Amino acid sequence: MATLPTAVKIVEVGPRDGLQNEKEFVPTAVKIELIDRLSKAGFPNIEAASFVSPKWVPQMADGAEVMASVARREGAIYSVLTPNMRGFEGALAAHADEIVIFGAASEAFSQKNINCSIAESIDRFAPVAEAAKAAGVCIRGSVSCSFGCPYQGEVPVASVVDVVQRFAALGCDEIDIADTIGVGTAKRVHEVFDAVTKAFPRERLSGHFHDTYGQALANIYAALEEGIAIFHASVAGLGGCPYAKGATGNVATEDVLYLMNGLGIHTGIDLDQVVEAGDFISKAIGRANVSRAGKALLAKKQNASACS
Repeated sequence: MATLPTAVKIVEVGPRDGLQNEKEFVPTAVKIELIDRLSKAGFPNIEAASFVSPKWVPQMADGAEVMASVARREGAIYSVLTPNMRGFEGALAAHADEIVIFGAASEAFSQKNINCSIAESIDRFAPVAEAAKAAGVCIRGSVSCSFGCPYQGEVPVASVVDVVQRFAALGCDEIDIADTIGVGTAKRVHEVFDAVTKAFPRERLSGHFHDTYGQALANIYAALEEGIAIFHASVAGLGGCPYAKGATGNVATEDVLYLMNGLGIHTGIDLDQVVEAGDFISKAIGRANVSRAGKALLAKKQNASACS
C-alpha cells in the first residue's frame, strides 16, 4: 500500500468557481460572509473572486468590493482568477495574494471556447506572469480537461504534460490538474499524475476534481497514493458542470474533509464550521446542499438538539 501524505492543503474554491455559474446574482454581502466563515474555519487558501469582464461573468462583477471587505486571516492566501493584464491590474489593486491563470489540455476545448490553440492561449499569459513575478504575487496555473473533454473525448496524457511544462516555463508556483467534466477514474488519475510529477515538483501539484460521475473521492484517494497533497473543493458542492446538464460540479469540501479526517490526514480545518458555512450559503442562494457528509452531519446535529 502506498504511503499517504500526513497533511494536505485544501484550497476552497466555492466563492469563485462554485458561485460563478449561479444565474441569480449572489449579493456581495453574502459572498463576503461566506468567505469570512471559511476563513474562520481555517482554510489556508481561498479562491475568493474573479477579475474578468462583467459582460462574460456578471456574477463576479463585485470582485474588487469583495476583496476589499473580507476579514483576511493572517497567513491565509486569497486567490483571484485573472484572464489578462486588465484582470491582473484589478487583482493587484485588490491586494490578491495569488493569481490564477488557466489553459486546457484539450485542443478542441481551447479552439471552441477561446478560438485559439493551447499554445497561443498560454502564451497570452506571458505578460501577466511576468508582471506577477515582478510584483511578488504568486501564480497558480490550472490545466482544465486533464482527464477528458466534452468535445474530443479522451485527452492524451502527453497533452496534459505539455501544458504543465508550458505553465512551469511561465513561472507558476502551483499547477492544478483539473477534471473539468468529472469523467476521471482512479486508474487514469494514477496515469496522469505519474506523468506530470516527472515534469513539475509533486509538492506543488494539486488535484481539482468534479463529481459528475460520483468518482471525485476515489480520484482524490488515487492522487493521495501518488503523493499529491493539495486538493481543491467547494463548500456544499457549489458549482455545476456546464457540459452535463443537471450534473454536480466541484467535489464538496465537507466530503473531502470527512475523508481526510477518517484517514488521519491533517488539514487544519474545522469540519463543523465548514458544515455550518455550507448550510449558510445553500439557504442564502436557495440551492440544494449536495454534500453528503455535510447533510448527514447537519441531520445528526439537529437530531441531537431535538433529543436534548
